[in-house]
Amino acid sequence: MFRTSDIVLIAVMVSAAALTYKTKREAEDQLAAVQKIHAEIRYEEDTIDLLKADWSLLTQPSRLQKLTELYKSQLELQPVGARQIVGLGDLPAKQLDIQDILSERQGGMADNSDKAPSSDRDPVVTGGIAQ
Repeated sequence: MFRTSDIVLIAVMVSAAALTYKTKREAEDQLAAVQKIHAEIRYEEDTIDLLKADWSLLTQPSRLQKLTELYKSQLELQPVGARQIVGLGDLPAKQLDIQDILSERQGGMADNSDKAPSSDRDPVVTGGIAQ
């Protein structure tokens, strides 16, 4: 009835069909994962747009003016004088000390590691690590 070659060909066809089904299923799973990621991205973009709209409402000059008038006694704000605004050329240059040059500390971030904190001020802490 069936020859050996027929049985082998049927086995090859069944295994090829199983492999095709498995590959199709994995592709569909990957597509679902990609669609989920796209939905999350759209959600985050919508959230960002909403936060930007909230920020623009919170920083409206008329709202801020009302708040400054309401809390004037607590804030103790004063108008900016015209003489307070200067250009970059009007600022004094930083004096470099020979010790700064030798220890390569010029133009860096605040470094108070060699100084003891004064009694009335907190030590300078930058970043997430307290020194």
